Amino acid sequence: MAEINVTPMVDVMLVLLIIFMVAAPLLVAGVPVDLPDSQAEALDNQDQTLTVSLDEQGLIYIDEQRIPAGAFAERLSVISPTGQGAPPVVLRADKALDYGRVVAVMGALNRAGFRQISLVTHGSDASP
Repeated sequence: MAEINVTPMVDVMLVLLIIFMVAAPLLVAGVPVDLPDSQAEALDNQDQTLTVSLDEQGLIYIDEQRIPAGAFAERLSVISPTGQGAPPVVLRADKALDYGRVVAVMGALNRAGFRQISLVTHGSDASP
């Protein structure tokens, strides 16, 4: 009598599940940004967030899609908040950028109705 042994298949599936669980958080941000250091504590990660990234040249990305110069406000109006409110925005800006550039992006987000903006930094124990 021939029987199929499913134990090896279950073992392989569990290993793949563990690999994907470990790799998934690493795939959240695809735009390479050199983040500044901070002593602030980390916030809880939320599922429904909009990620805006500014690289060292000042180029803007929404999630991983590059936004052409001057089209950021227009793109935000397309994504405009609906229903109960806007999703929280996670802003990742390169530490080499001018402060005014980051503030301008935050102002555009605020004008578009996105009121919850979180700045992403590297955690650090060093004093400023």
